[in-house]
Amino acid sequence: MNLDLPVSKLPTIGPAYAKRLNKLDITTLGDLLYHVPHRYNDFRTLSPIREVQPEETVTIKGTILSIKNIYTRYGKKIQIGEVEDKSGLMQVVWFNQPYLIKNISKGGLYSFSGKATLFNRKITLMSPEYESVEIGSNNLHTGRLVPIYPETARVSSKWLRGKIFTIINLHKSEISDPLPDKLLKKLKLPDLYSSLLHSHFPDNLEQAEIGKKRLAFDELLYHQVSSLDKKNDWQKVKVAKSLNIDNDTFDMFLASLPFSLTDSQKHAVKEIFSDLSKSYPMNRLLEGDVGSGKTAVAAAAAFAAFTEGYQSVFMAPTQILANQHFNTLNTIFAAFKVRISLITSEGVKADLGKSDIIVGTHALIHKKVKFDKVALVVIDEQHRFGVEQRAHLIKKAGDRRTSPHVLTLTATPIPRTVALTFYGDLDLSTLDELPGGRRPITTWIVPQFKRNSAYDWIKKQIKEFKTQAFVICPLIEEPQIETMKQIKAATREYEKLTKIFKDYHVGLLHGKQKAKDKNLMLDKFSKGDIEILVSTPVVEVGIDIPNATIMIIEASERFGLAQLHQLRGRIGRGEKKSYCLLFTENTSRLVRARLKALKENKSGFELAELDLKLRGPGEIFGTRQHGFHNLKIANWQDIYLIKKAKEIAKEVISNPNDYRQLIAQIKSKNIVPN
Repeated sequence: MNLDLPVSKLPTIGPAYAKRLNKLDITTLGDLLYHVPHRYNDFRTLSPIREVQPEETVTIKGTILSIKNIYTRYGKKIQIGEVEDKSGLMQVVWFNQPYLIKNISKGGLYSFSGKATLFNRKITLMSPEYESVEIGSNNLHTGRLVPIYPETARVSSKWLRGKIFTIINLHKSEISDPLPDKLLKKLKLPDLYSSLLHSHFPDNLEQAEIGKKRLAFDELLYHQVSSLDKKNDWQKVKVAKSLNIDNDTFDMFLASLPFSLTDSQKHAVKEIFSDLSKSYPMNRLLEGDVGSGKTAVAAAAAFAAFTEGYQSVFMAPTQILANQHFNTLNTIFAAFKVRISLITSEGVKADLGKSDIIVGTHALIHKKVKFDKVALVVIDEQHRFGVEQRAHLIKKAGDRRTSPHVLTLTATPIPRTVALTFYGDLDLSTLDELPGGRRPITTWIVPQFKRNSAYDWIKKQIKEFKTQAFVICPLIEEPQIETMKQIKAATREYEKLTKIFKDYHVGLLHGKQKAKDKNLMLDKFSKGDIEILVSTPVVEVGIDIPNATIMIIEASERFGLAQLHQLRGRIGRGEKKSYCLLFTENTSRLVRARLKALKENKSGFELAELDLKLRGPGEIFGTRQHGFHNLKIANWQDIYLIKKAKEIAKEVISNPNDYRQLIAQIKSKNIVPN
């Protein structure tokens, strides 16, 4: 059986079910097999009916004597059945599932698993799992460790269980293992078929853990091999221009700066300069905390290209950030005749003649921009672009035979284990210290009962110190979903704050506004015409307002720690004392612990590591990222497995003939590293 076949090849899976499964990232038979349970219901205790006790989770087997719908006075339906075995009678009850009357036949032998409780003064199994059984047959949904899967609308764990069981049992001989027996013995891992069987249908929890460990290793290995393979392919590409950089060039650049570089900035520049002199293109990721000076490091690389007569291209995800880079680079290169142009959807801002540095948004890809002798491409916040968008810009800046050097930047603090796994095709530089002169930001947790006092304090700060404030909300419009009604929407908050701060000017900024309106609002805020700016996390990157010293974050528990840290980094850029107020109505111990960690910790990398342990990688990158692949099975805390997968991946790349089946399988999956 070819596990790369679409799931629609399974009987009874038509277009409708295929579409639902796609929401679970299941498109092939292999995806279905690797959709592992997130927990198991323990229904292994088989009990005679007479011995069942209240609050006990048990499985009973018996004959259905009767089953019927009972209507309540409010029009709801209750399904009540009576089951008999040799020891006695028992009641089974469901709510609002009238179809069960047709599914469960009177006189049939069934197995029921669930929790016993008192109902109408009788011991009853409430909403039990059930299945028809034959004497001597094995159960799938009852009487065992029953797998419970991540689900979506109209795709239940019971349905998934049945389909996965069908594949594993009917196609056992066709599930071949891509890893050699010798390697499995070395790693003390089971074969693929046993791992799949025991992950889904274990006899005990230890068996399930061992099975999942093997599947987790496969997942990590696939990504590591793909990354290394891509890195090898990249190093075969001919560079557009190998730059010969001497110490005098670097010293000239350093002397021109209106500030001193940190040690980590200097180290990153040296790594980049080394890459620029190689015969193949640089492909490096520069990650650094908010305000750590990534743009200055990228500017050093652009200066190296400029001194040899070549262009550099900077692409930013938003017009706000593109404008910020344009202004920053003009400041950095004020002492040199570096011509910098800005290209966005609004138009082109450029001097006459050839541009040495071109800064822009997606417009760099879509507009008819003629690049001439591009040696360097800088992509900021690369995870906000799709893989194809990045590739298109690089291709456009190079030609059919060569590629420019590529430097990607991110202000998202990424734990090293994550970076090494998913950015394995890139070389990594890290800025782990902040430039001198940045004042520490005081962070407070503000519960609901202190909200009005906080507003009074903000009014006093704005009035006395002529300062400004950000107010950040998670969503743009009031959500309609009942369970999310407590999230503060920016539009609603804006209306509320215009009344609370009626003596001040309040502005609104969000991602759905036109670029022109966004820029106008930011310009007003920058000039001080607006004291309070209500915004969605669109301000997370790229906005630098030194006079803004107050950051209020509504529903702060809804954000990951790394994102909260990035938002906090938008203040503390001037001479005045800055404050971050974390508003929350949630009183849970976990929420308090997370927010307290932000209050006490100033390092984005340490916060990212903490959030990884507490809430997983989705909280580091957010749900909006294009280029990041979440792990479905593997665990980020399993450092040993990550390191072992990287070690074996190097072996696979070095000895491809020994791993032909594995390489073929990985290529068929079309895994695209970042």
